[in-house]
Amino acid sequence: MTLRLISWNLAGMRAAVKKGLWDFVKQDNADIYCFQEVKALPGQVPLLECPPEYHQYWNPAVRAGYSGVATFTREEPKSIIIGESDNDWDDEGRVLITKFDEFTLLNVYIPNGGRDLGRLDYKMKFYNAFLKYINDLRDQGEKVIFCGDINTAHNEIDLARPKDNVKNTGFLPIERDFMDKLAKFGWLDTYRFLNPDKVEYSWWSQRSDARSRNIGWRIDYFFIDIKLKKWIKEAFVLSSVLGSDHCPVGMEIKL
Repeated sequence: MTLRLISWNLAGMRAAVKKGLWDFVKQDNADIYCFQEVKALPGQVPLLECPPEYHQYWNPAVRAGYSGVATFTREEPKSIIIGESDNDWDDEGRVLITKFDEFTLLNVYIPNGGRDLGRLDYKMKFYNAFLKYINDLRDQGEKVIFCGDINTAHNEIDLARPKDNVKNTGFLPIERDFMDKLAKFGWLDTYRFLNPDKVEYSWWSQRSDARSRNIGWRIDYFFIDIKLKKWIKEAFVLSSVLGSDHCPVGMEIKL
């Protein structure tokens, strides 16, 4: 069985729908979509044109018009976990977990550290709590995949102007160290695994025509337990797809 999975930070689902989100979904035809930064409750989003075969699961933020994640999947999961009671993921709508017979999928929207780095401490605490959580899931025997806006470019190849951003959140040494830690614990960046030298980005600033000039960052990822790397058939960035300041990223796996 081959599955196509897509992750996309929409920067607001209502705006993305107006820009053709459902047309993209119909054409792309993936098995699972993980959306981040939906910025809405389900009842606030026009869903009439959404293909009816998808089951929808939402974890909106408590704060209106902020953050939030949603997972749309053809196959109904055997269980769904929205955040966790021992942290504040629920409050900001940052994690949604769908468990299938073959694997467990985490849709995650990692916090931004803030231009003034005022949220950096929160971001790093979130990183560490999330890493412990996925490691624990794996230790319990679950086959884990996670995806989403991780909000950090790992290496210099992953952003257009690395030297200009070494003091900016998203490319700080402490953030990049966390990405190294993911690799150390056996979490595989599927895109870089299959495309070791390819330069593509998944986010562009809305200032200075950054997207048309391709001055971007690769901060959206699919990670998988390295023990499952034989599942990976494709990993890609759909940089030509518009509708957000991010573009979709995805992978295909064969189970």
